[in-house]
Amino acid sequence: MRLSRRASWFLTAFGVWSIWIWVTFFKNLWSDGEGLAFTGHDHSRPTAYFWVHAALALTSLVLGLVVGSLGVRSLRAARRS
Repeated sequence: MRLSRRASWFLTAFGVWSIWIWVTFFKNLWSDGEGLAFTGHDHSRPTAYFWVHAALALTSLVLGLVVGSLGVRSLRAARRS
């Protein structure tokens, strides 16, 4: 299957955007000051809120990596031909 150059760039940009957003989200989750992600001020007792959102961030990060790598691979293949 061949992708157009436009679709390849879109997938690459989507992957970069997704990685940026979810890494930023996880950093904000880790430094939570509201008390939702951790019990108390130490990071030794994460809450269910933390685990659910960490799983969401990890899944979305992996999907962003996959989509972005498909876009990059498609751009490289288009450049070779």
